[in-house]
Amino acid sequence: MVHRNGTQESDQGKSNYPTIFQTMSNDNFIRDLPIVWKATSAKSTYEQARIGRVFNYRRPDRYPVAVVEAETIEHVIQAVKLAKKHNYRVSVRSGGHSWAVWSVRDDAVLVDLGKMKHMSLDAKNKTVAVSPSTTGKMLNSYLLKEGLMFPGGHCPDVGLGGFLLQGGMGWNCKNWGWACEHILAIDVVTAEGELIRADSESHRDLFWAARGAGPGFPGVVVRFHLKVRESYKSMYSSTFTYPIEKYREVLQWLIQDGAEYDPDTEIVAIAAVPPEIGFRCVVALFVVFKHTELEAKKALEPANKSRPEGFVVEAPSVPTSLADQYLNQAAANPERHRYCVQNAYISNDADVVSILEASFTTIPNSKSFTIWYAMNPCSRRPLRDDMAVSMQTDHYMATYALWEDPDDDDAMQKWVKDIMGGVVGSSQVEGAYLGDADFQERQAKFWSTQNALKLAEVRKKNDPAGRICGYLDRGDVSGLNGLSNEEHFC
Repeated sequence: MVHRNGTQESDQGKSNYPTIFQTMSNDNFIRDLPIVWKATSAKSTYEQARIGRVFNYRRPDRYPVAVVEAETIEHVIQAVKLAKKHNYRVSVRSGGHSWAVWSVRDDAVLVDLGKMKHMSLDAKNKTVAVSPSTTGKMLNSYLLKEGLMFPGGHCPDVGLGGFLLQGGMGWNCKNWGWACEHILAIDVVTAEGELIRADSESHRDLFWAARGAGPGFPGVVVRFHLKVRESYKSMYSSTFTYPIEKYREVLQWLIQDGAEYDPDTEIVAIAAVPPEIGFRCVVALFVVFKHTELEAKKALEPANKSRPEGFVVEAPSVPTSLADQYLNQAAANPERHRYCVQNAYISNDADVVSILEASFTTIPNSKSFTIWYAMNPCSRRPLRDDMAVSMQTDHYMATYALWEDPDDDDAMQKWVKDIMGGVVGSSQVEGAYLGDADFQERQAKFWSTQNALKLAEVRKKNDPAGRICGYLDRGDVSGLNGLSNEEHFC
């Protein structure tokens, strides 16, 4: 049951958390807090609060002491103060799309932001204020009516909170840059339960950390203030699907030519089993954002003309939209599936085709896939000194294992580990991206050494008690020390 005053009990009893219930009668400041207690709520109610909004069906064996289903900023403040008073940690859930389910932690008060849905637009200044659980699809559905857009996550159900805190590898990142560069300010509930605003002038260390700290951010962001851009009236795509035997030729073509294509063009190579084809393929996909049909078709013309022969299917210069692309992403990342994901940034001058060959040619079933995502020329531009993001190369790769049967857990996770072991073993990996990582299985270099050291200082300054859960490593023991920022399997 969800109760507002903590006085009712279910048959689960309250023996697990005696201290907190002995003093609940004095906690007048949380009388109206929408909270689900592990010790007193019906099991089904607690489980829904604990994992109901978790995307990855490979559910964690971790149990928060309580879940606060926050509807207002005041609820977040109360939740943090409650945790502080009773010496519990605080974890945060925005969209629930973390592959490792970072939000679900033992002995923590989980602040679930799913019911906080705020969007307000300043059309004149092209800025928008949004709550962290707002997804990119929600935001763009809102903005497109005003002729605007935001380069949010590709998957439609990814919340902006985790996405932006990790840096945000959003639409056309290779040319438009990191989504977190669009953050103008954040409203934060600190580890002490105080509401502050951080921007380029005030609380600059938190503003810096909000652009790349990921789950180690030492506070709870309750609102992002973002700059947005004009929308594109003509989105077009070109898709070329080849048998996997053409992998080397196709990826080499994309690497050689991709950086020279129009700067409004996103480029990705995908190893998958298209359902309409039924066997392993390598797919070259180009998505262009333009204002006219003529511009879009002209932008795609170099790829259309230079594509290798031997394709199974080609679909050059096809009209598309963000809505269409979200549907495609949802189909590729279906709900109610189990996921294991890892990634790497490959050195600019590496033999990328050879390093990624196994990850592309041995995908283990009809639902798993591997991507190579072009990052040049964004990767060749100096990174800003006002953001924690500090890791990028021309070549981003990620492998996504998807399955449904729990009996396949060991085999699928082993495939991912073996694949990534081969990639890392090439000695041509510069680091990794927080968004497609699981620190319980593998750690990597997520920041430059300088930024990693600075981030540790920011975390200790703003959360000296380690109240915000931070990075979920194996055993959940990282605490204020954070991650090693070195490559190793756990």
